[in-house]
Amino acid sequence: MTAQKVFLIGYMASGKSTLGKELSQKINCPFVDLDNKVEEQMGMRIEEAIERFGELHFRKHEHNTLKELLLSMPGSAVVALGGGTPVFYDHMEMLNAQGVTVFLDVPLKELTQRLEGDLDRPLLKNHLDKTEFIAKHLFERRPYYSLARHRLVGSEITVEDLLELLN
Repeated sequence: MTAQKVFLIGYMASGKSTLGKELSQKINCPFVDLDNKVEEQMGMRIEEAIERFGELHFRKHEHNTLKELLLSMPGSAVVALGGGTPVFYDHMEMLNAQGVTVFLDVPLKELTQRLEGDLDRPLLKNHLDKTEFIAKHLFERRPYYSLARHRLVGSEITVEDLLELLN
């Protein structure tokens, strides 16, 4: 695989961070989790930032962190984006111009199972019917996710699937 930037896009719990780490090891390049970078920049967890300042304030920090990251990234890297990153500003245009974008399209039922009992996701906290909330969110976000150059669909997307797609 030639040197390139790979951006993994998808809903929370779609496997962006897990697959991103595996992929970066397989192709021997740096891995960056945008959520971790944003937390470093803000000096607090995303959950806390959203609770204290609201989602739009968080999204501004996320946007600035992403712009800085794109300017400073080496020739090749794997980046796991936050689930909402593609929806705000002109992120999909920026990402498609900078590298290969891959939408990890995991079915609603699988996402709901993965997120059941997950109390660390600020957007899920106050929703009793997680399936309904996730379905609504996916409906709103899908047009942005669909701007990715590539799409992998399934409940069990593997690093081998990613490698095959990228070669």
